[in-house]
Amino acid sequence: MADADTNMLIAEMGKRARAAARVLAAMPTDAKSRALLAAAAAIREDSAAIVAANAEDMAAAEASGLSGALLDRLRLDAGRVESAAAGVEAVARLSDPVGQLIDRAERPNGLVLTRIRVPIGVIGIIYESRPNVTADAGALAVMAGNAAILRGGSEAIRSNRAIHAALARGLEAGGAPADAVQLVPVTDRAVVGAMLTAEGLIDLVVPRGGKSLVARVQAEARVPVLAHLDGINHTYVDRAADPEMARSLALNAKMRRTGICGATETLLIDRGFADPRPILADLADAGCELRGDPEIRAIEPRTQAANSDDWDTEYLDSILSVKLVDGADGAIEHIARHASHHTDAIVTEDAATAERFLAEVDSAIVMWNASTQFADGGEFGLGAEIGISTGRLHARGPVALEGLTTYKWVVRGTGQTRP
Repeated sequence: MADADTNMLIAEMGKRARAAARVLAAMPTDAKSRALLAAAAAIREDSAAIVAANAEDMAAAEASGLSGALLDRLRLDAGRVESAAAGVEAVARLSDPVGQLIDRAERPNGLVLTRIRVPIGVIGIIYESRPNVTADAGALAVMAGNAAILRGGSEAIRSNRAIHAALARGLEAGGAPADAVQLVPVTDRAVVGAMLTAEGLIDLVVPRGGKSLVARVQAEARVPVLAHLDGINHTYVDRAADPEMARSLALNAKMRRTGICGATETLLIDRGFADPRPILADLADAGCELRGDPEIRAIEPRTQAANSDDWDTEYLDSILSVKLVDGADGAIEHIARHASHHTDAIVTEDAATAERFLAEVDSAIVMWNASTQFADGGEFGLGAEIGISTGRLHARGPVALEGLTTYKWVVRGTGQTRP
């Protein structure tokens, strides 16, 4: 498509989304919930068609040489479709942030000021690989009173269309506007540029994808961006860690699912920890490729030599960089230098060391004696998530309903004039 055509397409979708957003903003909670429950039912009804569409995407992706981690993100089966439907249901039952009172104050002149949560408006979501985002993002946007324009990756186009068809049918049958959630019908990369420059039509862009996508969005966007950067996550095993807990957490944090953004990518072990060998052996035995410095290679011979890039890499695969550090000071220093400020964890029985780590590590999510794989909106009780923000403004960590709202000031007076 020519740039003029893509601009016209996004302009038209944006106008329809703006009209839908006005309706959604005024919908009561129970009405939005009914629409989402109908959407969940429609996704279940279309499960076989969604899985069949995904099989076509998977075949094309395998033929094109897509990596194993991205294939895992793309893959849908009946269980994953059910999880998507259940996620929409979970969002329908969450507390509605729209209209919530944030704070209230009364000025000496009698003016009463309140801040209340309101929808952002029209949200553009640009994502790759994961077709479940179509359901998650659409549901969250609607419950927060926003309209959504979704642009998925070309590798998942059939899956996204199938999920969106079910979602849109259910939402409309449940009483939501037909244009509450729209899917960009083409995969042309020029559409991304059109969305990023759609000032006045799209109020917020949320990119979910690889580093190149996020970099492009941040470089070209003329509308606000809620960025989800790399998950270069660390698990630090302190000298006071319980050895069996450390083994269990290190293995789960890396190997439960290697292709998700909450997977640990670097394991840091205190030089004072009694015996790292069982931790490293568990990982190697599970098929994890270890990359480490000479000290680690001397402990576990199956370890390959790490280079300088390994400490700054989100593998999204069965690969883990490992390093010995000098206590919490060394761990915190390494994380400050190499982390993406996504999720970092400490394993220790020393509460003082743990609290220091939690206070000094500047990441969106910090954990004590827990697997980094818990970095997920559903696990945090937020229902589905639209992404994990690694920035510092507006929303941070798992972004769910509250993160898709802003606020406005409401001032009530009794005839006051300003002197």
